[in-house]
Amino acid sequence: MRAVVFERFGEPAEVREVPDPVPAPHGVVVRVEATGLCRSDWHGWMGHDPDIALPHVPGHELAGVVEAVGAGVTGWRSGDRVTVPFVCACGSCASCAAGDQQVCERQTQPGFTHWGSFAEFVALDHADVNLVAVPEGMSFATAASLGCRFATAYRAVVQQGRVAAGEWVAVHGCGGVGLSAVMIAAAAGARVVAVDVSPGALELARKFGAAECVNAATTGDTAAAVRELSSGGAHLSLDALGSPTTCAASVNGLRRRGRHIQVGLLPSPDGTTPVPLARAIALELELLGSHGMAAHTYAPMLELVHAGTLRPDLLVTSTIPLEEAPGALGEMGAGVGAGVRVIEPWR
Repeated sequence: MRAVVFERFGEPAEVREVPDPVPAPHGVVVRVEATGLCRSDWHGWMGHDPDIALPHVPGHELAGVVEAVGAGVTGWRSGDRVTVPFVCACGSCASCAAGDQQVCERQTQPGFTHWGSFAEFVALDHADVNLVAVPEGMSFATAASLGCRFATAYRAVVQQGRVAAGEWVAVHGCGGVGLSAVMIAAAAGARVVAVDVSPGALELARKFGAAECVNAATTGDTAAAVRELSSGGAHLSLDALGSPTTCAASVNGLRRRGRHIQVGLLPSPDGTTPVPLARAIALELELLGSHGMAAHTYAPMLELVHAGTLRPDLLVTSTIPLEEAPGALGEMGAGVGAGVRVIEPWR
């Protein structure tokens, strides 16, 4: 099969022929019809993830058709249309038993712990725990955007963030995750302040329901701007980008007893990131992480998509063939970009 492969971190990847994967007894091989290009893929390519062994094929946000099925799989068969969370759970650890597959103790992640979906085929583990059926009528490009960015945003806003109608929600970083969060929060009846450095991204945020927009490139103190626009601070704030600047701005833009959700990865040389804890203590803020979403919790989100209340299809701003993926991966270092870019390996 053809796949995007890199031999060294931070050096150009290339499309080449590699062996086809085979399913584990508990897994499947999926023919990849669409796979999202995510900033997490860039982090992996840059060497920010200790699980990656070289050479490597990135890609973790995918949808396609089951091609081959392991002998131990009972719930799926060849030809099924599927997507998958980027955290593939084992199904048997204590966290999985509690329903918290998104923090599975023995999780695997395509594109990180093993070769991923920037390829014509990808192997996925523990299929009966992790696969999600793609409804008829939903495009593979839309389904691919669910597995990481949209599902991650849904869990961050709804499940972790406990958004409520009438609340102010600030979203820092309006790439795929951030725009998804804007759409989801607005659909829940919240008033959203979108923050980004790109006028184009902010334009999309307003299109998807943001009540207010803050251009961080031209605003000196974005946290102060959020507090002013939200009459005292956001009830819920998300760092959807992942940087010391956006993390601090998200926390500092909260009102008393507000809730900060860290979604974007925060790589640093020593593994730590400064967080304004003095404010968190004084205002009794909640600081929470959000890490994907378990497959068994997809149903309410899919119902809202089916009803047209949520429109993840509108977030897909471009599709590219596999040959353009190496260059597009390198470009992610300059920023998350507006919307979701999807790779179609068979195009």
